Amino acid sequence: MTATITAFERSPDRGNGLARDMRLRWALEEVGQPYEVRLLSFEAMKQPAHLALQPFGQIPTYEDGDLSLFESGAIVFHIAERHAGLLPDDAKARARAIAWMFAALNTVEPPVFDRALARILERDQPWYEQRLRGLEDIIRKRLDGLSRHLGDADWLDGAFSAGDLLMVTVLRRLQGSDVLAEYPNVAAYVARGEARPAYKRAFDAQLAVFTAASTR
Repeated sequence: MTATITAFERSPDRGNGLARDMRLRWALEEVGQPYEVRLLSFEAMKQPAHLALQPFGQIPTYEDGDLSLFESGAIVFHIAERHAGLLPDDAKARARAIAWMFAALNTVEPPVFDRALARILERDQPWYEQRLRGLEDIIRKRLDGLSRHLGDADWLDGAFSAGDLLMVTVLRRLQGSDVLAEYPNVAAYVARGEARPAYKRAFDAQLAVFTAASTR
């Protein structure tokens, strides 16, 4: 049975690969699994049928037979556990990869996402500049540690893993910023993730949805 994921009918990121269904698309492409996409309007996301799958009215969700999941990190983990290619076979290396998955979502993503929201929702507020500086200071502390660990390695812990997949999707929100530019090895790491064929297929698929919606 082919898994089905949900995605924005008209993504607010304008097809730039920042919506969180991108993580699922990329993971499924990496492990060579086909998938179907059910597109949802913002109104449909608040209806009972979707809330039964995602209690907070967000995307993405994942359905495979009688299994339904929400939360992109949990879904990527499920995909990685079921199919070879995103988690190492060695138990210790596997545990480290899972730790990096948590680090991406729990340590690095919160200030990065808050910065993105502030730039959209708080730009006209008198506290905006102070708020932005505070968030970027926190982000730099996170990137200090990430850059130090990464060094000149291609990936976080040997071969590419689900930890890298999630970390790259988080860091992409900083692209074009002075903050990311201060860490050339981290910026190069993000570029390596984007150069992966599976990433390109996932990005093109998400962009195609936005492009089609824009022509209607």
